[in-house]
Amino acid sequence: MKKNKTCKSRDNVISRRDFLNGCALSMAAGGSLPPLEAMAQELVDSPTLPVDYYPPGLQGMRGSHEGSFEVAHAMRDGTTWQTVPSGESEYDLVVVGGGISGLAAAYFYRKQNGPDSQILILDNHDDFGGHAKRNEFWHEGRMFLVNGGTLNVEAPSQFSTIAAGLLWELGIDRTRYFEKNRKMFSFYRDMGLKSSMFFDRETFGSDKLVVGYNEQSIEEAIAQSPLGDDAKRDVIRLYRSKENYFQGMSAEEARSQLGRMSYRDYVTKVVGCHPDVIKLFRASFHGSLVVAPDAIPAIYFRDNGFPGFDGLRLNDLPRDLLANEPGGQHGRENSTRANEGDPDMYFPDGNATIVRLLVRSLIPGTVTGSSMEDVVTAAVDYSMLDRSANDVRLRLNSTVVNVNQDEDERVTTTFVNDNRAYTVRSKAVVMACWNTVIPYLCPQLSAKQKEGLAYGIKSPLVYTGVLLSNWQSFVETGISGVTAPGGFHTRIGLQAALEMGDYITARSTNEPIVVRMSAYFDVLGSGLSRREQHLEGRNRMLATPFNTFEYHIRDQLTRVLGPSGFDDERDILGITVNRWPHGYSYSYNPLHDSEEWAYTTTSERPAIVGRQRFGRIAIANADAAASPHTDAAINEAYRAVVELLESN
Repeated sequence: MKKNKTCKSRDNVISRRDFLNGCALSMAAGGSLPPLEAMAQELVDSPTLPVDYYPPGLQGMRGSHEGSFEVAHAMRDGTTWQTVPSGESEYDLVVVGGGISGLAAAYFYRKQNGPDSQILILDNHDDFGGHAKRNEFWHEGRMFLVNGGTLNVEAPSQFSTIAAGLLWELGIDRTRYFEKNRKMFSFYRDMGLKSSMFFDRETFGSDKLVVGYNEQSIEEAIAQSPLGDDAKRDVIRLYRSKENYFQGMSAEEARSQLGRMSYRDYVTKVVGCHPDVIKLFRASFHGSLVVAPDAIPAIYFRDNGFPGFDGLRLNDLPRDLLANEPGGQHGRENSTRANEGDPDMYFPDGNATIVRLLVRSLIPGTVTGSSMEDVVTAAVDYSMLDRSANDVRLRLNSTVVNVNQDEDERVTTTFVNDNRAYTVRSKAVVMACWNTVIPYLCPQLSAKQKEGLAYGIKSPLVYTGVLLSNWQSFVETGISGVTAPGGFHTRIGLQAALEMGDYITARSTNEPIVVRMSAYFDVLGSGLSRREQHLEGRNRMLATPFNTFEYHIRDQLTRVLGPSGFDDERDILGITVNRWPHGYSYSYNPLHDSEEWAYTTTSERPAIVGRQRFGRIAIANADAAASPHTDAAINEAYRAVVELLESN
């Protein structure tokens, strides 16, 4: 073990802009990303992207990248554009948004309306997939993949027949997948690597890594932490106490009470623990709700097995509660049922694999290959996405600014590309973008529907991929992942050990590997509701430059792994930061929302009010289900298409 070392000063971090930077790309950079051709006729007849256009290889700041949101913000602030017709023939369907929901909507529409349906998909990003973004690193001729957004297929056995059927039709065979990848995480355990907890000096007084934190008794684990003696005793009491803190309450009353108080208040005010105790749980729900225990109801912690409730008289959630709702166990579902069936599925590039399979199906010849395995390493010709000969055209770098239901049962969609505004007409439109932007795009909607669409605030989070030259320092430290409840990034870990066709993640510690680092912009201790925290967190995220992210990446990895020989200047080969100021879809909880919205499928939920069809305009996206899951995005795409076809 080497002595502690610190990363180089903030002034020594890699100098790069927020866009088109980093180590060697797999594309010919070709300057700034090219817009549509200036003339409308060229828009119709010419490929809009050169053959060397390849966004997955870009590094630096990705996710909601520079160039993807400026037009939408200008539209929100009142900017208008002089429009010209695009010159295209009328489409059967225009889809606003090229993420999983938008691509699935195009797929379902073709399946039900005919394969010769003329469809235009418009997306404001430079790449297709929406949140399901693919990141590539290249080193010495070898490709290294990581998800830039949507991580996995969660609880696939619980997918609806619609969502599961789509994956099957695209070629995703769960049996074949698990034959190769059943040990995706046990691979590291078999090497003796463990999870760990990192206590940072800014939050806990001194830096301390506790290896195997969750594999020891709480007495053994917390004894190694830098917490004070009073806090340590209270941690043990929280875990071991059998006291009923709600004496005299029925099980139903106790459950209701826990739904109306935060876990922070329960731990500090009801159980009476030292304030430092709650700091241990800051990141507990970051991966699903993106806020800390001050904005999450205590009952969610209880139903997910967290400590402090052993003495309470509480009934478990009914087994069939929300059984038809998408997503895994996040506090509102019976935990036993939610975790039944096949485990989660991870692809090397996250759910970008699903996106590539959809594009392969919609626009033949764009993505090479024929299987779920070979799509991982398939070549993609972006110049074929928007050709006039296509039945389905996918147009990137195009921000929709207005969707209008015309009197003749047609819809006019206005989009901006390269500061020029074009209009296109269609028989129908599916809005597969974020709910909160739809009221601006569709001013004809009623005030009640706009209010429903605007209610849910998407969560701000960052997924970062860091390519390391080797992972010997992880092995020397004895860890495969880190939870850092006080850190800038609260989750750090080696990516899942996967094998998909020709793509195999690192098996030797001397090989390069991608480390995933996740940051969640909560506002701990602010007293703000979850929605208010998301708004404040979003503002903080957008004000955070790439260099700040890079500094914290290097600093945290050095503080955790430096004693085992990690050197940030030597070992880091590339960094891609995916910021998502509008990340996970908002789901309801009884602390800040109606209990009925949280635990029933009432049609009064804002998502249901907001997703109603308006003329020939239907609304898809995961927001329409109030669920941040891939199956929600697929289910809502299907519903939107059915609504349109049944209204003909």
